[in-house]
Amino acid sequence: MSLSPKQIVNELDKYIIGQDKAKRAVAIALRNRYRRSRLSESDREEITPKNIIMKGPTGVGKTEIARRLAKLVKAPFIKVEATKYTEVGYVGRDVESMVRDLVECSIRLVREEKMKEVSVKAEGVAEKKIVAILSDMKKGERGEMSKEVFDARLLEDLRAGKFDDLQIEIEVVDAPKSMEIVPGGAEINIGSIFGDMLPKKKKRRKMSVKQAMQEIIGEEAEKLIDNDSVNAEALSRAEEQGIIFIDEIDKIAGKANQGADVSREGVQRDILPIVEGCTVMTKYGPVKTDFILFIAAGAFHISKVEDLIPELQGRFPINVELESLTKEDFIKILTQPQNAITSQYEKLLAVDNIDLKFTDDAIEEIASISEDMNATSEDIGARRLHTVMEYLLEDISFNAGGDYPTVQVTIDKKYVDEHLDTMIRNRDLKKYVL
Repeated sequence: MSLSPKQIVNELDKYIIGQDKAKRAVAIALRNRYRRSRLSESDREEITPKNIIMKGPTGVGKTEIARRLAKLVKAPFIKVEATKYTEVGYVGRDVESMVRDLVECSIRLVREEKMKEVSVKAEGVAEKKIVAILSDMKKGERGEMSKEVFDARLLEDLRAGKFDDLQIEIEVVDAPKSMEIVPGGAEINIGSIFGDMLPKKKKRRKMSVKQAMQEIIGEEAEKLIDNDSVNAEALSRAEEQGIIFIDEIDKIAGKANQGADVSREGVQRDILPIVEGCTVMTKYGPVKTDFILFIAAGAFHISKVEDLIPELQGRFPINVELESLTKEDFIKILTQPQNAITSQYEKLLAVDNIDLKFTDDAIEEIASISEDMNATSEDIGARRLHTVMEYLLEDISFNAGGDYPTVQVTIDKKYVDEHLDTMIRNRDLKKYVL
């Protein structure tokens, strides 16, 4: 990863509006990882990531910044809620499970990459198997044609997708299901306790040719992949590039002027060694947490960052405050990102032949209403737009559907005022806010 901090921020700008301080902080943290990777091994051991705490109301982009950051560099990333963990000695998830979850994510990432590398070879094997089944099914249609020519035609039709929906019967590996022995703990695959000593069970299943192709490609790719090298690379990637996003960290902080709850403070003390750097045992091997980047986030409405235990605060040296969204931010969110909400609704309703368009004054009015509602009731950030948009387009979404010709619908300011009049007057959002 050789993106500069400016380039990282530019990439994040495509999906997240505003919050420049937070973007700069994570961009520098990510670039520092690249800088560290260029140093000698002895120097690398001395330099640890500078963890970040993001403070700000819900829906302003905290999680999205971290998620997009990880996606940008194809790093193992997991989001966990601090409230899901319990102090040692209580029933529930232990804090080490976040590291095990990160390793599982890393295994998935590496396995997908390896599968892509061998997919062409696996696809060739799968095509041969499917053609053999089709040739046997359609041997009555062959006539005087030689088997080689007939099979070549079948392969051509298979690649053209002509057999996609045809039902065939194939033999697949009967993978034993995993069982969760301890609630919230590791899963144990009973069928794999004896490893490869026992032959794999197979069963016959009926499915479409398209599904059968995917099934066989998956099985063949598995045979071509070296699981030991996948596990070794995944462990290394989790240690060196992993990002753990701990949400709702404010919920385990002690409230101002009150002693911290024993269990909440206990969770903080349990998280501390993970963030400081320790070795966690996973089913793939030991994982050092010293170089994992931790990003914590919380609204901190009731408690403050200072209410966390001092040792934990010290492990999150970078403190970034995210701002509430303004009308201008809402306008940008509705129009600028690649996955803008307006374009999402346009694509959804296009399925039912509705050509939906939004005028500039309608977007401005939606943004103004959203800002006003966040100011007068609970501030839920950009999620307020989903509330407003669902209410605004309820009639269109309900009445769309069926074999109608394409209908053009333009949402202007007048339409917004008429359909959101009740919402503006009553502020009755209980039906739309979860």
